[in-house]
Amino acid sequence: MLKLTRIFIKVVELGSFSKAAKVLNMAPSSVTRSIDGLESELNVALFKRSTRQLLLTDKGHAFLTGAFKLVADSDALLTLMADENKEPTGSLRISVFESFGRLNVCPIIPEFLKKYPKINIEIELENKMVDLAVENVDLAIRVGIPEDSSLKSRKLLPNHTFVCASPEYLALNGYIKQPGELSSHNCLLLNQQRQRTYWYFKKARRNSKVLVQGNLTSKGGTPLLAAALSGLGVVQLSNWVVADYVKSGQLVVCLKDWQPSLNESSSGDVYAVYKQSLYPNPNIRLFIDYLIEKTQSKLLQETW
Repeated sequence: MLKLTRIFIKVVELGSFSKAAKVLNMAPSSVTRSIDGLESELNVALFKRSTRQLLLTDKGHAFLTGAFKLVADSDALLTLMADENKEPTGSLRISVFESFGRLNVCPIIPEFLKKYPKINIEIELENKMVDLAVENVDLAIRVGIPEDSSLKSRKLLPNHTFVCASPEYLALNGYIKQPGELSSHNCLLLNQQRQRTYWYFKKARRNSKVLVQGNLTSKGGTPLLAAALSGLGVVQLSNWVVADYVKSGQLVVCLKDWQPSLNESSSGDVYAVYKQSLYPNPNIRLFIDYLIEKTQSKLLQETW
């Protein structure tokens, strides 16, 4: 049944028996017989077949969710049973929000694959909450602890923020010595769907709440970073976003003796999230360990 299930998944992915046959190096008739055999074994119809299109039935959709889990658990079990000294192998599907993925995950993938050349990685940069089971994702990287209790999580790094601007902007508009001065600067803002935006600061027992405004707002940090680098204004972004640019001198940290935040509470730490399983994919832990090692080494040290 496992072999038939793999063929079923490939047919669903490619949308036709003939395309699946080509990828699997099988005759189209063999693929058809395999699906017929799977339907016979399950005693259900998995597809609505016509000359124009191939659609899953309701039972087919239900089976697909379980099929992904069946194949993933099988692959993980086989890997677990393999010789511990054997070179890591297998696949790893990763979903990560765009800014963190572009700045921190994508740059380390080539060196990770050079170290473990028998692992295959498929990565999606997407600013949406994916269902790991339905979309067959092994590892998701998200801000905040997952609410789904069926998932396991591991903290990657705290989400400390820094207020930064380019040397050119500060030379032209003046260096910022107190949080209140930000109200007269062009601040580049994350869109939090509020009528007014405040930045929050702490220093020992002192707290400061500053109303900020500017001519650029974005749901993601990438456009704000680009604008700050070009000298448009002042930005408050996470450590992992600005670290490389501060070290290179392209950005300057402002208000070093204050602890900034985008909210009165924490900005939200970054977590790796994955499915609970009796036979977890060992490549998940391998990649998380590697990501933490590489990311932690590049972060700026807080001075407050």
